[in-house]
Amino acid sequence: MRIKLLMVACAVAVGASASAAAEDLNATQQLGRQLFGQSCAVCHLKQQLGAQTFGPPLSQASLGGQEDVMREVIANGTPRMPAFKYHFEPAQIAAIVSYLKTVPTP
Repeated sequence: MRIKLLMVACAVAVGASASAAAEDLNATQQLGRQLFGQSCAVCHLKQQLGAQTFGPPLSQASLGGQEDVMREVIANGTPRMPAFKYHFEPAQIAAIVSYLKTVPTP
């Protein structure tokens, strides 16, 4: 019972912190966060404790912080990452980059 209570308390705390962080994002950044969560997080965020990621963690400092390079890599991919130019519109790719520019460097 204590473990369940602790887990619920942690979930509420994380949810409140994520909600506060989301309030600081403009509409474009919120869209980018949503798209990142749907298509990028599976490879670039740890899903469980001890899980490996396929790609590096992304932040405002990724690719030297150069937005044009970020858009290029998202659109055209790399040898280890698929291209998303047929999956996302250019404005959606720009939204993801806009969101990444708000993510602190790990």
